[in-house]
Amino acid sequence: MARVFNFSAGPAMLPEAVLQQAQEEMLDWQGSGMCVAEMSHRGKEFVSIAEQAEADLRALLAIPDGHRMLFLQGGASSQFAMVPMNLLRGGDRAAYLNTGFWSKKAIAEAKRFCAVEIAASTEDTRFTRAPTQGELNLSPGAAYVHYTPNETIEGVEFPCVPETGDTPLAADMSSTLLSRPIDVSRYGVIYAGAQKNIGPAGLTVVIVREDLIGQPLAGTPAMFDYQTHVQTASMYNTPPTYAWYLAGLVFQWIQRQGGLTVMAAINERKAKALYAAIDASGLYTNPVEPASRSWMNVPFTLADPGLDQKFLAEAKAVGLVTLKGHRSVGGMRASIYNAMPEEGVQTLIAFMQEFERRYG
Repeated sequence: MARVFNFSAGPAMLPEAVLQQAQEEMLDWQGSGMCVAEMSHRGKEFVSIAEQAEADLRALLAIPDGHRMLFLQGGASSQFAMVPMNLLRGGDRAAYLNTGFWSKKAIAEAKRFCAVEIAASTEDTRFTRAPTQGELNLSPGAAYVHYTPNETIEGVEFPCVPETGDTPLAADMSSTLLSRPIDVSRYGVIYAGAQKNIGPAGLTVVIVREDLIGQPLAGTPAMFDYQTHVQTASMYNTPPTYAWYLAGLVFQWIQRQGGLTVMAAINERKAKALYAAIDASGLYTNPVEPASRSWMNVPFTLADPGLDQKFLAEAKAVGLVTLKGHRSVGGMRASIYNAMPEEGVQTLIAFMQEFERRYG
């Protein structure tokens, strides 16, 4: 069976070249006689894989020396707790920007540990835009400011990084990390579940500034203390070794494409083409203000919701899958992360135009 164009929001499609390399190395990684999934995480073979992946990611993101990198488990949802546990550092308040489904979950978890100040919210406009810098109400007493640069469900993306002065900025970059260059020095903590642009589900990448490590809340479990993982090179317990290995292959694949500047140009082209097709249509609508539209997740609705199931069925028949929107917003959603080729987006556009010709 031919491979399909998979528009899933996550777990998302992986680069075909990465899957082919993993297939070739499945039974014997570089003469070791073992699959990576069988290796001891403390053996020299896997340690070399882990060290190379960290070096490649550090180079891709130009991570400053003052930031440490962790390869953990638990997804972004565990980081919703680990961020306040590690960043409050004696404080009792944190500021959060409320911009959609995932920021709301982060806020709910943070309330278990501290008072949460909502520094900005776009809930009154149904999360159809990102707040501007002028809308942020940041009090000087917050231990940190947290935001979600890209909301995968609503398809809302911040067009710029919030300015927070001396207050550390924490970001859930699950759906944006590695999609473009970022200035890591502007952040206290960046975290990302792997299953978008990094690799398969099971791995979580955390980049944390050194001065924010080592002062967790009293009673914080060892597994939730960043210092634990810094001291053990992310191997306090058995890490998700195969997911780490595959992420390393993805890092090398991005390097071969030309790095993050090239990835950003491709991603911007894909998004612009799809939004242009939606805006030119009489059948499809995107609800997000243009300045806040996501490069990664493009939601759209059909003028007649009665056509939704027909759209999904006919799309699947031509190899365009996982286009159903999240249950909380309905409609459709095309997630077009790094591994989605431009051919896939153009094929989707052509299908949408033909479907509108027949049913619009």
